[in-house]
Amino acid sequence: VGAMSGGRPLRLLGLHGYRQSERRFHQRTGALRKALRGRAELVAVNAPHPVPGGGEDDHGDDPPRGWWFSGPGTFEAGEVAEAPAGLEESLSAVAAALAEHGPFDGLLGFSQGAALAAMVCALRARGDPRFPVAFAILVAGFASCAPAHSHFYREPIALPTLHVVGDADAVIAAPLSRELAQHFVEPVVLTHPGGHFVPAAAPQKKAYLDFLDQFCPGQGQ
Repeated sequence: VGAMSGGRPLRLLGLHGYRQSERRFHQRTGALRKALRGRAELVAVNAPHPVPGGGEDDHGDDPPRGWWFSGPGTFEAGEVAEAPAGLEESLSAVAAALAEHGPFDGLLGFSQGAALAAMVCALRARGDPRFPVAFAILVAGFASCAPAHSHFYREPIALPTLHVVGDADAVIAAPLSRELAQHFVEPVVLTHPGGHFVPAAAPQKKAYLDFLDQFCPGQGQ
């Protein structure tokens, strides 16, 4: 039974990548939101931590943001961070967004946002009541290398997930995204030939819709 019979589209909480923001993520997911129109609504939220130093495309009122840091004010996906900082605040921010702007049915994370979404899935699968979501779409995700985060991956994560892997991704290499998928029970893996972005061409659109068709609004609550 598709969500259309449920009256409203599915609602997805969007978690942007490192050095992005809610506004930038919204700008870069136009094709995806168009592909999902009528089926799912994407609502993004800002990460709580501004990234120091800004960037050449920095806007004073829209600083680039991150979900956690692997070093003082920096982040590298492959870094085995001994003292990662900021994750608890980000988990709290996601919980607050789910409570204040919900109901949401699932998560859609990109890059560091996908890594965070995977952690939320792990907590949800263990029964954490702060995260009432039924599924997640993880684009260019990876498992955190920080030993302090290893507990998220100790047991297989029993929540339905779609993992989107870019064969030409130079930021989060495809094997890292495939490795993350292996931490889940029955993950669906969608490969595309492109790089580090959220793909929304016809083959990916079909895969998103096929995955979302399993869910009805309100299942995660």
